[in-house]
Amino acid sequence: MKISDAEWRVMRVVWQRRVATAADVIESLAGETDWNHRTIRTLLGRLVEKGALATDQEANRYVYRPKVTQSRCVRDEARSFVDKVFDGDAAELLIHFVRNEAIPSEQLDELRRLLDAKGKEGNQ
Repeated sequence: MKISDAEWRVMRVVWQRRVATAADVIESLAGETDWNHRTIRTLLGRLVEKGALATDQEANRYVYRPKVTQSRCVRDEARSFVDKVFDGDAAELLIHFVRNEAIPSEQLDELRRLLDAKGKEGNQ
């Protein structure tokens, strides 16, 4: 499922809250976007159509719940990025970021541990 940048912002609110009304999403995004309530309601509707959100009517309002996990969407988006930009080569992605980005030493240590563990898995 392809989620636009604007839809990601809406999904983050629903993932964080686990259950949200349109008013909840509008309130959460009010300080960081200049979107009006119709824009946010349209985005919620698109996410329901795509199968990213489920909706139930409670009293006189709709309540939205995620149908997909954030980790699944991150994994799918990351795979799409690697396929598009690095021709599917995840190692090239890692090499690129290690060479070109400032990475804190704690994260480099964690990356080393992960790579060492991955290397040991491959040798078994």
